[in-house]
Amino acid sequence: MTQKIVVLPVQTDRDNTPYEHAHETTVTTAESHGFSIVEPNDGEATAMIVVQMINSAVIEDTLAANPKITWVQLPYAGVETFLPVARKYPGVTFTSAKGTYAPPVAEHALALTLALLRHLPERIRATSWGATYGSTLNGANVVIVGGGGIGEELVRLFSTWDTSITVVRRRSEPLDGADHTITAERLDEVLPAADVVVIAAAATPETKHMFGADQFELMNDRAVLVNIARGSLIDTDALVAALAERKIRSAGLDVTDPEPLPDGHPLWEEPNCIITPHTADTPDMVIPLLNERIVRNLYALAAGKTPDTLEGLVDVDAGY
Repeated sequence: MTQKIVVLPVQTDRDNTPYEHAHETTVTTAESHGFSIVEPNDGEATAMIVVQMINSAVIEDTLAANPKITWVQLPYAGVETFLPVARKYPGVTFTSAKGTYAPPVAEHALALTLALLRHLPERIRATSWGATYGSTLNGANVVIVGGGGIGEELVRLFSTWDTSITVVRRRSEPLDGADHTITAERLDEVLPAADVVVIAAAATPETKHMFGADQFELMNDRAVLVNIARGSLIDTDALVAALAERKIRSAGLDVTDPEPLPDGHPLWEEPNCIITPHTADTPDMVIPLLNERIVRNLYALAAGKTPDTLEGLVDVDAGY
């Protein structure tokens, strides 16, 4: 049976070159392997590939119109907003972009870390010479929360320095390159000695506010905190208080809760905080990586592989 594939959105923004390229790559690859590209209301589609961030309602409507769909490829690494739809269709395999965006996101986390250690938030705002101080990653205790693709890349990057790296993850199996791997239940044990904490875990009900007032009490006042995962993993009010009371040295945030962070929010005025507007993985950076994931999955499908063997499988129960 010929696979019939819906590519969403059907018409990409012609002024948005990365997404247009992703659409063209998907269509060309699919057609060259004998797949047919069909409209969302075709009714006979067997697969759906989403190449641009769209509302989950569009995906749900397309699934409802095409009961033969067995595979959906999402363009996101984080899939929490799509889980309600996925749970309505237990017979459909969902794959995501998880792991593919690790290099640029980990690079951004490293940039924020180095900026905080060298007190760049203060120096960027300075209008006089000031004191000479700062710290290095050499000799630092680094805690990485999350053992997925981004966590793996962070271990590789931070290993460039003479660091001691602890990875906190759901499973206890050691992560290659880390000095220590522990489960999330033991997070509080490693916070007091951490010089750098980077959050790279998935957003799930279990990880919501995993960093709150209790965790900031445990951290030392020289520690820097970086979040490139999801804003919900940090209790924002608790972070504001921890920074104001100097319970931790500084924070670097590419994600916030709420997001976008409203004008006038206290974090904007915090001198020891760097906020970037969820730009660790911009379209220009990640679309080529998404293209590669889509192409590999299409190759596998063309070779007779089943959807549940494709890259980036979403674990609906786990939430990522």
